[in-house]
Amino acid sequence: MTSSSENIRGAVLMAACMGAFATNDALMRSVAGELPVSQAIFLRGAVACILLLVILLVTRRSLPLPGRDARRTILVRSAAEAGTGTAVVVALNHMPLAVFSAVGQAAPLSVTLAGALFLREPIGWRRLTAIFAGFLGVLVIIRPGTDGFSAWSLVALLAVAFLTLRDLASRQIPAAIPPTIPAFCGALATTAMAVLWGCFVDWQPVPPRVLAVLAVAGVSLVLAYLLAIQSMRAGELSFVAPFRYTGLLWAISIGVIFLGEGLDIYTVTGSAIVVAAGGYSLWREIRLRRLQARPVIPRP
Repeated sequence: MTSSSENIRGAVLMAACMGAFATNDALMRSVAGELPVSQAIFLRGAVACILLLVILLVTRRSLPLPGRDARRTILVRSAAEAGTGTAVVVALNHMPLAVFSAVGQAAPLSVTLAGALFLREPIGWRRLTAIFAGFLGVLVIIRPGTDGFSAWSLVALLAVAFLTLRDLASRQIPAAIPPTIPAFCGALATTAMAVLWGCFVDWQPVPPRVLAVLAVAGVSLVLAYLLAIQSMRAGELSFVAPFRYTGLLWAISIGVIFLGEGLDIYTVTGSAIVVAAGGYSLWREIRLRRLQARPVIPRP
C-alpha cells in the first residue's frame, strides 16, 4: 500500500504540473499579436526540443530502441501533438485563458469515450452519462447560436480532438519506452509544423522581451512534461489523478490576476458541470478497477 506521504507528494507534483501547463498557456497568450503564431510556436518549440534532447543524451545509455510498431505509434502521437500544440496557441490568441482551459477540461471525458469506441475499452452507462453531461457543460461554456459564441471556440474543440488522438496513441506505446522519447518527438513535430507554416507567413524581428517570454514558456512546457511523469509514479492513481483539475483553478487565477480577464456565469456554470462529470467518471473508473482486482473467494 502506498504511504500517505507518497500520495501527498504525487498530489503536489500533479498540481505543480497543471500550474506549469497553465503558465505556458498564459505566457503564449501574453505575446499574442506581437509575433505570427507560427514564429511563436517555433521559438518555444526550439527551447523545448533542446532541453528534451539534453535529457535524452544524458540518459541515452538506458534508452531502448523502439520497435517498428512502436515507431509507427510514436509517429501518430507526434502528428497529434503537433496538431494539439498548434490549435492550442491559435485558440489562446483569440479567447480568454480561463475559457480555453474550461473547454480543455473535457479532454479526459473525450479520451474515455474514444477508448470505448476505438479500443473497445469497457464503459458503463453511468460513465457514458457523465461524458455526455460533460459535453453539455462545454456547450454551456461556448454558447453556440448565441451572441456570446466565438468561432474560435471550435479551434479549442479541435485541440481537444487532437489531444484525444494523442492520448489514445500514448496508450499504445510500450511501457518499456521512456516518456521522454515520445515527448521529444512530439515537440520536434510541433516545431517542424511551425516551420512549414512559417513558409507562408512573413516572420518578424523578435523583441528581447518576447524572446525571453517564449524561452520561459518552453521551459515551462518541458517542466510540465517531467512533472506529469513523476506525479503518476508517486502515490495512488485514485488520490493523485483528481488534482489534474487544479489546472482550471490555475488558469482562472492567472487569467484574472495577471491577464486582467473576467469570468461570466456561463463559464463558471459550464466549468462546474465539466469538472463534476470528469471527477465522477474518474471515480467510477477507479472503483471498477478495484472491484476487478479484488480476489474472488469461492463459497464452501
